[in-house]
Amino acid sequence: MRLLTGLLFCLFAFVAQPAAAAEGSLYHTVQQQLAMLVTSKTADVGIAAIDLNTGEYVSVRGDRHYPMASTVKVAVAATYLSYVEKGDRSLDDTISGVSAASLMKRMLVHSDNHATDLLIRNLGGPATVQKWLDWHNVDGLRIDRTIAQLLSDKRDLYDSRDSATPLAFATFLKRLDKGELLKPWAKNYLLDLMAQCMTGSNRMKSLLPDGTLVQHKTGTLNGLTDDVGFITLPNGHRIAVAIFARGGSNRPSAIAEAAKTIYDGFLEVVGWPYNAATSIGGR
Repeated sequence: MRLLTGLLFCLFAFVAQPAAAAEGSLYHTVQQQLAMLVTSKTADVGIAAIDLNTGEYVSVRGDRHYPMASTVKVAVAATYLSYVEKGDRSLDDTISGVSAASLMKRMLVHSDNHATDLLIRNLGGPATVQKWLDWHNVDGLRIDRTIAQLLSDKRDLYDSRDSATPLAFATFLKRLDKGELLKPWAKNYLLDLMAQCMTGSNRMKSLLPDGTLVQHKTGTLNGLTDDVGFITLPNGHRIAVAIFARGGSNRPSAIAEAAKTIYDGFLEVVGWPYNAATSIGGR
């Protein structure tokens, strides 16, 4: 039985991993374009983008750890919603005189740090969010501190605490989208709030065509600029994206250019209209 359990766990871990872009494919071309973009920037930029239909991905510095900053709020929201699913919490619950639903909106739409910490405290602290991620085998995301603690500590953009790799975060987003972590209603609730995000208009959304659906969450510290989320192409095809940038200059524009490269490149891959049978990999 232990052997069978071990085999099933290994199989699940393998299936959960996205497939790297095959050399010579259009995905590989997108990856090369992103690599050229990154090397032209003074900032240290890490990128990962996963095709939610085929599972193939592109990644540049995707295994480097970067501070998550406020992008961690996606994980906080998902954890709270999982407790709502079980009946242990409600979006109508009042926390410090404010409904949980209002705190969720403040956290994800306006990136309100105080609202985030109220939700984290209600859950029992950062360790509860980490335990939820660990329980679901979400690797590569580390949550150690409240937002207040993070901001009060000495700034270190290479601190392993409260960090993630771009590929790990994009994989986390992919699993959220596939319904592996939340029930459909909870996932849709979370993505709807991410679609209303009011911060970072000069980042992922900046260079995309007007009307493009972007469901995202930004993160910002002194010397750090992040943006993670989902981009929907004109034909409905969707991409999970995580872009982190630290140091250097013009970090928002680097993120905007990377998102545009991903948008244009993936649109060329899937064509118009999208047909799964003719996409790269055909799976």
